[in-house]
Amino acid sequence: MGQPAERESGERAAGGAAHPELPPGQRLQKGWPVTHYGPVPKFRPERWEFRVFGATADGRKHCWNHEEFAALPYATVVADLHCVTKFSMVGAEWGGIPARTVVDIAPPAPDVTHVMVWAEYGFSSNLRLEDFTSARSLFATHKDGELLTAEHGFPLRLIVPHLYAWKGPKWVRGVEYMTADRRGFWEERGYHNIGDPWREQRYSYQEEPGEGPEL
Repeated sequence: MGQPAERESGERAAGGAAHPELPPGQRLQKGWPVTHYGPVPKFRPERWEFRVFGATADGRKHCWNHEEFAALPYATVVADLHCVTKFSMVGAEWGGIPARTVVDIAPPAPDVTHVMVWAEYGFSSNLRLEDFTSARSLFATHKDGELLTAEHGFPLRLIVPHLYAWKGPKWVRGVEYMTADRRGFWEERGYHNIGDPWREQRYSYQEEPGEGPEL
């Protein structure tokens, strides 16, 4: 279905109905299944910190505590969530801090091409800089006006609507700017390095030359 990368998942058709199209191989899901690897971390606000580090423009690490990060400008995005396990949840309203806001406050060095998003327990997911800075990429704190539950990523999860959901980790704690690509947790374990659901990029064996570093 050659959809552009910035296609808005969660678009509404005439009359307010959900957009009928889904990426290839996906099925419509009612409700929101809980899917993750490992235990649900316990949130300790007094210890929580969000970091931007690596190849920053000023060479410094930038940090926010939970109260400071929650005070950053809030935005909403209406978007679908496409899980690589083949379910799609459509038309959710996500609320939180746009990834571009973080990049504007703590900009990357000019030669940065990728980011690694880090989460609890050392979990990670790599993204091209242009995917991370998409106008639709959001560090979500809310879904449909309600705080995320712990099982769904509270206090913070990344939403990148035009990629499979694993590219947006739950329980995010920071972003590393990188001048070369490096595979994250699932990418090292056989998942596609880019993860575009409209091209059904599920597994690393599907990668074309130049789509990822060697395994």
